[in-house]
Amino acid sequence: MPSPFRADHVGSFLRPAELLNARQAHMPAEEMRALEDRQILRILDRQKEIGMEVFTDGEFRRSNFMSDFTDAVEGFDFGDEVQRNWKEDASKGQPAQSGVSRINGVVTAPLKQRQPLTGHELPFLREHAPGPIKMTMPSATQFPAISFKYGITDRVYADPYAMLDAITQIMAKDLRGLAASGVSYLQIDAPRYSYYLDPKWTEWMKTELRVDPAQMLTASLNADNACFAAARRDGITVAIHLCRGNNRSHWYAEGGYDAIAERLFHELAVDRFLLEYDDERSGSFAPLRFVPKGKTVVLGLVSSKRPELEKKEDLLRRIQEASKFLPLEQLAVSPQCGFASTMEGNLLTEDQQWAKLRLVAETAREVWG
Repeated sequence: MPSPFRADHVGSFLRPAELLNARQAHMPAEEMRALEDRQILRILDRQKEIGMEVFTDGEFRRSNFMSDFTDAVEGFDFGDEVQRNWKEDASKGQPAQSGVSRINGVVTAPLKQRQPLTGHELPFLREHAPGPIKMTMPSATQFPAISFKYGITDRVYADPYAMLDAITQIMAKDLRGLAASGVSYLQIDAPRYSYYLDPKWTEWMKTELRVDPAQMLTASLNADNACFAAARRDGITVAIHLCRGNNRSHWYAEGGYDAIAERLFHELAVDRFLLEYDDERSGSFAPLRFVPKGKTVVLGLVSSKRPELEKKEDLLRRIQEASKFLPLEQLAVSPQCGFASTMEGNLLTEDQQWAKLRLVAETAREVWG
């Protein structure tokens, strides 16, 4: 039976200036690895000290939350010409994407895995984590929206569905191996389900991505489920995190979960849903009534975007509100997203970050003991 992990977090933490400066200066690999090791040991200690129940390396070895995939897989182009094309599209009225920059490589060649996606991260965590390890990976559904470019990608993959299938095959194979390697908790980060919650993005899918949203939703659920099936092992918690944008404290989509809640909660074969609930853009708790028994919802009540510390009494009140739609034993609490979807991080300090995580841990202990 997967652990309830009442105090949870999405995974990424703010990078210290020393680590940011070293990465931007292209420090030699061996020195960079030693620096990462030191900083990861520091944040593992902090997670333990504030009472977190599950541990990550803060994604400190990545430049952004999905770079474990793009660094390990050939076929992405991050060149100036491709990036200029994206920016030209935005200037013509396409809704601005979160973090339109070099993190959004375009697929220009057949995708081929050249190294394990998270293989360079796990051994150190396995040796040093003081408790259960969480590993995070981007959803395969992340890439059609940001890496499929008509006139470029369709020379390799006929349409976004074909590219999604290729990415799913790579990810499922890697997850199968990762699940057998001693991980306690596997989380897939899936920002693009927010497209189905926000009319401007649903329209963008029709006009720019040239897909039928209903058909793409089905393809997305199938793709994620193929990855979850590959990751499923006794004793492993499998989860998905849904996001409306987080890069540098910005967001790109809004809307409650109502439009897709019934399909999402029933069809995705996960143990946990980490859901944004930090402000009014996330809608009400009413869609939680569709969550079946045996699945947990982690309420992202604490903002990783804003520096102001939430009040515990407000968190307790909102957890009680959510329990009107889903029993307390199926709930947990966390920040709404990571603190650093890209290495530059959100607009708050490390002290503010740790205060928010301490609040999460204290709230969880008060509610669930």
